[in-house]
Amino acid sequence: MAVELKKGQKISLEKKSGVSLGEITINLNWNQGEHEVKKSFLSTLFKPRGVDLDLGCLYELSDGAKGCVQALGNAFGNYNEPPYIVLDKDDRTGSLAEGENLRVNGNMIAKFRRILVYTFIYEGVPNWQQVDGVVTVRYPGSQDIIVHMDEYDSLKTLCGITLFENINNETFSVEKVIQFFDNQAVLDKAFSWGMRWTEGRKN
Repeated sequence: MAVELKKGQKISLEKKSGVSLGEITINLNWNQGEHEVKKSFLSTLFKPRGVDLDLGCLYELSDGAKGCVQALGNAFGNYNEPPYIVLDKDDRTGSLAEGENLRVNGNMIAKFRRILVYTFIYEGVPNWQQVDGVVTVRYPGSQDIIVHMDEYDSLKTLCGITLFENINNETFSVEKVIQFFDNQAVLDKAFSWGMRWTEGRKN
């Protein structure tokens, strides 16, 4: 069983019978466009072969510390120490069945203020409709939360997906965002994160 989150809708991740939230997994999966119904010159030209779609997040901790977790800049994070978020891998082709995962330490919910999950196209044509990204949020004892990237802007390379906010150190509210931006710095400004950004690359 799963619940699909609609844009602007919020859903709560709550402790069960006093038990901590445990590990919250945020999974990104996408396809490479092999299942097109119509074949044409244009569909071949704009088919997103070799797209490197990356999962990442901005975080703000309760002590005011801010940062990002993403493959770009090798900022993979840490699960047991600040920021209590880790990116498990960098799937550069979309060929891995398990996709990419951000793992959030829900046992440390009191340490968080908010988390903004995003994905960005590091390499390849920015054609979001054919990439067809899906984010799935999972945590113990609850049904999956599905977030479809069902809005498209092929001119921008980054999409803000979901916003997690700490409520009373007991619950995360999760809101579907789906907004497109040119880069992380513009996303930061739109959500008033207040960080300084420099250009980075992968190894």
